[in-house]
Amino acid sequence: MIGFVSAIAVELNKGQDLFTQINNGGYMWFVWTSILFTVASLIPFSKGVGPGATSDRFWNPDAEVWNGRTAMVGLVALAVTEFLKGGALV
Repeated sequence: MIGFVSAIAVELNKGQDLFTQINNGGYMWFVWTSILFTVASLIPFSKGVGPGATSDRFWNPDAEVWNGRTAMVGLVALAVTEFLKGGALV
């Protein structure tokens, strides 16, 4: 979700498409944030919280899975649209 929102924010601010953002140094940001969030996502497992955990709160594991899937689909759709359009979406 952070990647999708960041890509759209840079497009609105600088007018750069996703591929230009990656080529202008965004690759290393992508690698480091991927590592950071991968490690952070493993913290609940170290505390004994499994993927099947339930919660009565608004934020629960199922909601997080669907948020992540939606963000991945959005980022891929953004990349494909920009590729077909030949430039920034905005």
